[in-house]
Amino acid sequence: MSAFAVASLIGWLLVVGLARLRSKPYAIFRGVSLGIHSLIATALFPRVGQLSWAFLYLHAALHVQSIALVRPRLRPLWYRVVVSVPGAFFGAGTLLALPLAIAGASVPAFPWLWLPYVLSAVGVVQSLATRPEEFDLVVADGDVAGGPRRHAPGALRVARPLRVVQITDPHLGPFMSVQRLRRICERAVARKPDLVLLTGDFLTMESQADPGLLAQALEPLAALPGRVFGCFGNHDHEAPEIVRAAFAKIGARLLIDDAALVETDAGRVELLGFDFRFRKRAEHLAEVCRRYPRRAGALRVALLHDPGAFRHLPAGEADLVLSGHTHGGQVGLVSLGMPWTMLRVFMNAPDHGFWARGSERLYVHRGTGHYGFPLRLGVPAEDSLLRVHAPEWPADVPVA
Repeated sequence: MSAFAVASLIGWLLVVGLARLRSKPYAIFRGVSLGIHSLIATALFPRVGQLSWAFLYLHAALHVQSIALVRPRLRPLWYRVVVSVPGAFFGAGTLLALPLAIAGASVPAFPWLWLPYVLSAVGVVQSLATRPEEFDLVVADGDVAGGPRRHAPGALRVARPLRVVQITDPHLGPFMSVQRLRRICERAVARKPDLVLLTGDFLTMESQADPGLLAQALEPLAALPGRVFGCFGNHDHEAPEIVRAAFAKIGARLLIDDAALVETDAGRVELLGFDFRFRKRAEHLAEVCRRYPRRAGALRVALLHDPGAFRHLPAGEADLVLSGHTHGGQVGLVSLGMPWTMLRVFMNAPDHGFWARGSERLYVHRGTGHYGFPLRLGVPAEDSLLRVHAPEWPADVPVA
């Protein structure tokens, strides 16, 4: 056994042993994920040549990050630069290098050995940056057969569309600092939207340690009283009181199986926010819709974190559904102008963009941050303004 393999085994045992101080599930997760990584890295190490020192440093950074998460907290900038980001870069690149590790010496070391890490470097840039975008979406313009299916944005436009900024899946953590999320919120305010709608998954395990961080990050949205609403995502059930407190601090309203009627310069809007559910989604959506029937004369916009539940929404219950959850597919070819993402390989559910089913329209935001797989790759984060056009919106009809 090589020295690198021995050191990797010792590091793996140390991480798994310490991980048990946090929980058995975390120890199992780290044991499996770090074990796979170490096996791939051990197969690659003999071929890295003069860059072995960099390979060793990055390998160690991933182990240090794994140990640090035994006591998770949001770390300072220097730690993120020295440990968190390098560890994520190396973890993602090494996973992408799995085919090369299997192929072994039959594949030339240069340039193929480094291609996964070049892709991972691109992923680091895409994970740390967002660019402002604007989209026009036409809703309430008739039925579409079948679905859910990808849908064109529509050609029927109105003079004064509803202006919406959606923020979803910021996942406050190593790649989404308090300062970065504050800047995103400041840009949202500067766009003078009618509504800012936040569709869940605000935290990571690191940012749950300090209950004040999320409120600090969202604080700029306090400049839009009565215009900021949100719902829960799956990760928000890990620390619901932190999310509730942050919304209360900035004067925003959480709609968790709840509804609100808002008067905007574009017309009357009814917001319907759903809680996240893993099971019995159809029954849950139907019950909430029964509890809050549609109001006449209002455009109905639903906040539904998981776009996979869109197919279960009762027919005719929303003009537009806003979702997140998928991070846009996170790995794919969207940056190259193609809709394919890795998520579509494994599940038949909307991953990003505009979708239709009957008279309902769904917009799946690519996400402000990310979580799970270490990086985004080919699916950039989204910082968008949505102009929602409803040509059949009867804005002058009295409220029921």
